[in-house]
Amino acid sequence: MASTGFFKPKIVVNGSGTDLEKYIHNFMRLVTCMLNESERLAFLIDQHIYPCQEVDVHFPDSMDQYLHAAATIKSDMHDAYQELCSSSNKRLPLTVEDSRLLAPVPHPSSLRDAYAFRQHVATSRRNRGLPMIPEFDEFPVFYFSNHRAICGPGPVACMPKHFDKLDFELEVAIVLHKQGKNIPASEADAYIAGYMIMNDISARTLQMEEMKLNLGPAKGKDFATVIGPCLVTTDELEQYRVDPPAGHVGATYDLAMSCSVNGTLVSSGNLRDMDWTFAEIIARVSYGVEVNPGDVIGSGTVGTGCFLELNGTGKLNDITYPEQWLQEGDHIQMEVTALGQLHNQIVAAKD
Repeated sequence: MASTGFFKPKIVVNGSGTDLEKYIHNFMRLVTCMLNESERLAFLIDQHIYPCQEVDVHFPDSMDQYLHAAATIKSDMHDAYQELCSSSNKRLPLTVEDSRLLAPVPHPSSLRDAYAFRQHVATSRRNRGLPMIPEFDEFPVFYFSNHRAICGPGPVACMPKHFDKLDFELEVAIVLHKQGKNIPASEADAYIAGYMIMNDISARTLQMEEMKLNLGPAKGKDFATVIGPCLVTTDELEQYRVDPPAGHVGATYDLAMSCSVNGTLVSSGNLRDMDWTFAEIIARVSYGVEVNPGDVIGSGTVGTGCFLELNGTGKLNDITYPEQWLQEGDHIQMEVTALGQLHNQIVAAKD
């Protein structure tokens, strides 16, 4: 696995020394990796991996433990992370190149995916000759996916039927670290532990067949959802914060998003174009039900962020447009500002 996409924390000075000091002491990048045949939580700094419990035995050793940890433990971890960032001794045996990274949240307590980008929804419907759904502007919608089929960087195994119009979906996901119910959107950002890149792998033929019955998506999306390469805590993103869309509330970030397949750029967008914020999605998700630490929620596909949309637009403009879908052996590289690069390769499942 190439080591690109792992980088030193970027410090941008936008104000007083006090503001900078607050920023420096409030960000982390966390990964889950396999060490001695065990899943371990670790700090990621540039290409160096520091198992959290080897930094301090009192630190959590798994992402689930971290998400449930007390605020004092998380604060201590932030301080330790910053001390490691400022240390000149980075010569450790553990690096990205000689470690196996898993999904940063390898065992979510639940997995939901939203539908927050109007451009993707409107364009996909237009390409099928359908008008825009007016209900899109009334509330954020989401579906449940398989939280036991989470993948991280590396190979993604697909069955034969999955290869019938196999697709990527370029997204960003959050994970929660607080329990709550009926959460107002104005308070919901405090429930977010951090952000990750997400690739909602989709088998389009299976998806379209089952959705004719007005249920799903299910089998078209339940076999692989990729998140990674690391969890970036929310304070890391403050330098990218912008105003939310008019009439909406919640943290909004100017983060460029892109996807390349086999080295060719196929998709680009920006997280700031979410028409529903994650805060508003959390408010909808938590209506009448508990949300919990470890719950993962995807943004939905950014505009131009999948072959389904790209192929539809191409054929609308030129009936001879050659459709493109993911094939065995394809390499997918997703990149999001501040969140790094997520690399995957499509492989055929052995059984």
